[in-house]
Amino acid sequence: MPLRFTLRQLEYFVTAGESGSIAAASQKLNVSSPSISAAISQLEAELGLSLFVRQHAQGLRLTEAGRTLSSQAQTVLSEATELTRLAGAVSGTVQGPLRVGCLVTFAQIVLPSLRRSFEARYPDVRMSQVELTQSDIFAGLRRGEIDLALTYDMTLPADLEFHPIRDLAPFVLLPPDHPLAGRDSLTVRDLAPHPMVLLDLPMSADYFLAFFTRADLRPTIAERTRDMAVMRSLVANGFGYSIANFRPLNTIAPDGKPLSFVPLTGDIAPMAMGVLGLQGLTNSRTSAAFLDHCRAELPAADGS
Repeated sequence: MPLRFTLRQLEYFVTAGESGSIAAASQKLNVSSPSISAAISQLEAELGLSLFVRQHAQGLRLTEAGRTLSSQAQTVLSEATELTRLAGAVSGTVQGPLRVGCLVTFAQIVLPSLRRSFEARYPDVRMSQVELTQSDIFAGLRRGEIDLALTYDMTLPADLEFHPIRDLAPFVLLPPDHPLAGRDSLTVRDLAPHPMVLLDLPMSADYFLAFFTRADLRPTIAERTRDMAVMRSLVANGFGYSIANFRPLNTIAPDGKPLSFVPLTGDIAPMAMGVLGLQGLTNSRTSAAFLDHCRAELPAADGS
């Protein structure tokens, strides 16, 4: 009996069911909504089943048959990924899909060029990317939504495997006319009286605030943002200083205003940037190749 559906149709079906709408699935897969809708309709026609109840105000809801088939479809997709991995291992080639997550704080600086050079080196790999917070990276790895991630060694759980690539010491971002901007280095005691723009991301904020806690100090938080680019522009416009670990490639904020960078010293632990995945990450030839590629390319990623 000929196969009546494709793996791509199954992928679109499973993602739409998990996302609850065609639009959300489209954003997640980076595929147009009409393409996903058409693939699901074709799958329903081939199977002779309604997989979703369409609710205009509430999106999609899996039917009873849809729930049953979604579970099996996930198994099929998982087995197909494993088949690709085994084929690569047998043939000695690096190939197949690779879904990479990246911490939002440095994804814009690192990931696009790293992806381009990796795909040029290994043209049989189909790489996709997604930018996530640290907690979302952990969840994405455990749910199998991503294969590995570029991130920091922040609050790493025991069930995940981290391969460090480089240490990144924290530094202070300041507007050039800030009274502390001309220093060779700064401590949290220097910073505490001044307004702070906190990069308020899960786990990242705790890491930065712990610098002050260990010194029995409290920062003067004037602004909070979850966006790295917004943080840099707030600093450049005089709303306060901020702290980061991954230095941008230039000293200009997104709105064109200048920034000053000063090393932060004292009882300050650097963060290691590296590749995170499930235990046995390097058992996959493609994942191991990506790790080696990161080690070769990332030492110069911040221009230092």
